[in-house]
Amino acid sequence: MKGGSFSSSFNPPLLCTTETRSRAFAKLLLTLLGLCLWGVAVAFLFGGAFMIITYKSFKVFFQNPFFPLPGCLAFVTASLLFLTGALAMLTPVKNSRPHQGMLLYLSVVLFCLEASTAVVTQLYLTQEAHHLTSSMCSLFHQYNRTVPNDPSNEAVDAVQQQLQCCGIYNHTDWFVLAPPNHLQMAPVFAPKSCCKEAASECADHVSQPEALFDEGCLQKLGKRLHFVRHYLNWCCLVAVCLGMLTVISNGVLMKQQPFQDFRILDSASFS
Repeated sequence: MKGGSFSSSFNPPLLCTTETRSRAFAKLLLTLLGLCLWGVAVAFLFGGAFMIITYKSFKVFFQNPFFPLPGCLAFVTASLLFLTGALAMLTPVKNSRPHQGMLLYLSVVLFCLEASTAVVTQLYLTQEAHHLTSSMCSLFHQYNRTVPNDPSNEAVDAVQQQLQCCGIYNHTDWFVLAPPNHLQMAPVFAPKSCCKEAASECADHVSQPEALFDEGCLQKLGKRLHFVRHYLNWCCLVAVCLGMLTVISNGVLMKQQPFQDFRILDSASFS
C-alpha cells in the first residue's frame, strides 16, 4: 500500500499536468536561448579572427603590442558561450540542481568576460585610431622608389594592395611624398600598388586618377578599426542581454523546483 502511494506521487503524466505555465515557458525559453548563445558565439569567433587578422596585416601601424588582446578575449568568450548554450539546452531536459547551478555560474563568468572584452576593445582601438595618422605618415614618408627592396616600400605597397587605397588621404599625397628635385625634373608617379586591377594599362601617373584607387589608406584602415570596434561592442551587448534572460529563466526553474535530495528527511516519508 505504501509502495503504491509512493509510486503514484512520482507519476510522470501527473507531473506534466501540474507543471506551471511559467516553468514550461522557462524551459522553452532556455532552449531557444541556448541556440541564440551559439549564434552569438559564432559572431564572436568572426570578430576575434577579424581583429587578429587586422593586426597581423597592418601591425606596422600599431604601436600597442597588446592590440590583439580583444581578439583573444573574443575567442575565450566564444568558447564559453558554446558551453553555456549547450548547458542551457541541457538544463530543461535534465532538470537537476547541479546543471542549474553550473549554468548560473557560467552566466556570471560570461558577464565579467564580456564586460572586459567591451572595455578593452573600446580602449585599445580608440587609442590606436588616434595614433594611426602619425604612424601612417611616418611610414609613407620613408617610401623610396630608388630602392625597390626597401622594407618601407614593401609595407606601403602591401597596405595599398590589401586596402585598395592610394596615398595617405588620396593619390595627390604623392605630390608631397615625392622628392623635391623629382618635382622639378619629371612628372610625379604613384607606386604601382595604387593602380586599379580593372585598369589594363596603368601608367601610375597622378594626373590620371581614373586608373588609381580613389580613397586614401588612412580612411580605409580607420573604417576597418571602426567596424571591428563597434562589431565587438554590439556582440558583447547582445551576449549580456541573452545572459540576463538565461539567468532569469534558470532562476524560475530553481525557484519552483524543491530540493529533492533532502526530501528523504521529511517526516511524512517515515510514516
